[in-house]
Amino acid sequence: MRLKVDWDAMGIFTSLACAIHCALLPLFLTSLPLFGINIIENLWFEYLMIGIAFLVGSYSLYHGFRKHHHSWLPFILFSVGIACLLAKMTWHEWRNWFLVPAVICIVTAHIQNHRMCLVHNHAHSDDCNH
Repeated sequence: MRLKVDWDAMGIFTSLACAIHCALLPLFLTSLPLFGINIIENLWFEYLMIGIAFLVGSYSLYHGFRKHHHSWLPFILFSVGIACLLAKMTWHEWRNWFLVPAVICIVTAHIQNHRMCLVHNHAHSDDCNH
């Protein structure tokens, strides 16, 4: 029996985990600095989360693009979302204004990719490798 990973579901989960981290972590974990742990406003941790979301999302969208639908729309939405996350890290005073569209774009990209994969199931094209 072969284990099949739904990369769109993984991408949606990663994006939502990032949103939960950004929204709820400051509310619940403000006492961590008392224990010497500082993941709130930790740039390395933030960039790590963005990097993980980027890697999982890119693989998921590439798989759907290559094997199923051949549409650039999910990539465009995902790219806008990642750009907003990076802008959030650059312009801290506007972070909440960048976070909401980032999460919406990234989750929408994965949902759109998943729907396109279901509709097309397997659209053969010249670049299919089988």
